[in-house]
Amino acid sequence: MRKTLIVFSAALLAACATAPTGRTQLMIVSDAEMSRMGAAAFDQIKSQGKLANDPKRERYVRCIADALIAELPSPWREQTWEVALMADDSANAFALPGGKVGVNTGLLKVATTPDQVAAVVGHELGHVVAKHGAERMSQQLAAQGAMAAAAVAGAASGNDNAQALALLGIGATVGVLLPYSRLHESEADELGQRYMAAAGFDPRAAATLWENMQADAGGSRPPALLSTHPDPARRAERLAARAPSLLPVYEAARADGRAPQCRL
Repeated sequence: MRKTLIVFSAALLAACATAPTGRTQLMIVSDAEMSRMGAAAFDQIKSQGKLANDPKRERYVRCIADALIAELPSPWREQTWEVALMADDSANAFALPGGKVGVNTGLLKVATTPDQVAAVVGHELGHVVAKHGAERMSQQLAAQGAMAAAAVAGAASGNDNAQALALLGIGATVGVLLPYSRLHESEADELGQRYMAAAGFDPRAAATLWENMQADAGGSRPPALLSTHPDPARRAERLAARAPSLLPVYEAARADGRAPQCRL
């Protein structure tokens, strides 16, 4: 039993990576596997008839996404990306490993300028570049492995560990997985704001976007401990505080001709 735990712990230690922000990540799932899953998920979404038939708005979101993608680090910048407009009234967007971006029509009602749309798309691209999907899956696999190891330990000692396993499962969710998810959101905010400034989108618009999001949500939020997203007001404050340091990047991009002409 002890040998099983040692092998499991060694495997986790060997599966370390570094996020673009310098943070150490647990990474068990490969890039190739994540790309396959991302492409499969995107194909499924399209097969469900969720694509919007609106060429003008499709060109608009593609223009914004292309400008942001051009500022991503390698190898994501060189990757072929598919961008789609989704017929969905929720104010949301997503990016998937494998070069897939989806923007909901509902987002364009809340993100009222190209800069604000860029804040959301840049954020979603940040998730992909930081490999948050793979890290999230790796965390879940590690949590499952810990529970399996605990089950082996309990069986070997003859203890009834059903209650302990249940508590471990709750602890893994609240104590590890959800806090990491909130960290992912904050990290993607930081990366996305960098990308939008480098692409010639005003980084100050990120804070405005989240103020709009908060107003659109009507103040309905789950308890902070069980939320996978940072508080919108604090999020807007952090983005607003970071924007001045990115204004020189934005101004240099505009001076260098990176001024995306994305219009509805």
